[in-house]
Amino acid sequence: MMFFIAAGIVLLNVTIYLVMSRIYRRFHIPILLPALTATVAVVVLLLCFEIPYDTYMIGGQWINKLLGPAVVSLAYPLYKQRHVLRHNLPAILGGTITGLLVGMLSGMLLAAAAGFSKMYVLSMLPKSITTPVAIQISSNLGGDSSLTSVFVMIAGFTGAIGGPYIIKWFRIKSTVGIGIGLGAASHALGTAKALEYGEQSVSMSSVAMTVCAIVGSIVGPLVAWMIYSL
Repeated sequence: MMFFIAAGIVLLNVTIYLVMSRIYRRFHIPILLPALTATVAVVVLLLCFEIPYDTYMIGGQWINKLLGPAVVSLAYPLYKQRHVLRHNLPAILGGTITGLLVGMLSGMLLAAAAGFSKMYVLSMLPKSITTPVAIQISSNLGGDSSLTSVFVMIAGFTGAIGGPYIIKWFRIKSTVGIGIGLGAASHALGTAKALEYGEQSVSMSSVAMTVCAIVGSIVGPLVAWMIYSL
C-alpha cells in the first residue's frame, strides 16, 4: 500500500511539473516559473483533499533524494566551461562575494530598521544561500530554521522571477554576469533559471551558489556580530 501511495505522489508531482513547464514554454512569463506554479498547485491539492504532510512525504522523500544527484550533475557544465572559470576567476569571486554581502546586509538592516526582533533578523541573514547551509548558519546564530527556509524560498523565487526583468532593464549581455547574479541572489532556483541563458550561465551560477555557501558560512557570524556591535 505504501508503495502505491509513494508512486502516486511522485507521479502527481511529475505530472504537475510537466504541465506547468508546458504552460511556461507557451507564455514564457517569469511569474509562471514551473518551480513556483507547480509548488502552488501541489499545496492547493493537498489542502483541497486534506492530505496530511506526512502522507505526502511518503512519496515526497523520494523526490528529495533526487536533489543530491541533480546538484552533482551541475558539475558537468562547469567542467565544460572550466576555461571560462579560469579566465574570469577574479571577476567571478568578486561578483559573488559582493552579491553575498549585499544580500546579507540589506536583509538584516531592513529587518532591523523595521523593528523586527533579533531572532527574525538572524533568520533572514542567510536568505541568499542554499537551504541546507542557510539553516545551519541560522541555527548557529540563534535564528529559527523554519523561518530561514521561508526566507530562502522567497529570495529564490523573487530572484528567479525578477531577475530576467533586471537583466533586460540594465541590458546585461554577459552570460558570465547573468549566471553570477542569479546564482548569488537566488541559489538553486536562480541556477535553474540560468539554464535558459545557456550552459555558460548555468555553470557560473553553480559556482556562485557554491562560493556563497562556503563564504557565507564564514562571514555570516561576522556580519551578525558587526550589526549588533554597532
